[in-house]
Amino acid sequence: MNPKNRAERVVALDAITEEAEKLAASGADPLTLKSFTIGARKELADQRPDVENYFDAAVAAKKAKNSF
Repeated sequence: MNPKNRAERVVALDAITEEAEKLAASGADPLTLKSFTIGARKELADQRPDVENYFDAAVAAKKAKNSF
C-alpha cells in the first residue's frame, strides 16, 4: 500500500476511534459500539482496500486449507 493511502487509513481509523469514544461517553451500550466499529471498519476496507494484506491473507488461507 502506498504511503498516501496508508496515511488516509490511519486518519480514518483515528476518526472511527474518536466517534466510538463519543458514543461510549454518551452512554451507548457495548453492542452498539461494537456494531458501529465493525461497520465503519468494513466501510473503510471497501473505500481504501489494503491489497497487500488481502493477498497475504489469501495465501495463508490457501496454505491452511491445503494442510487438512
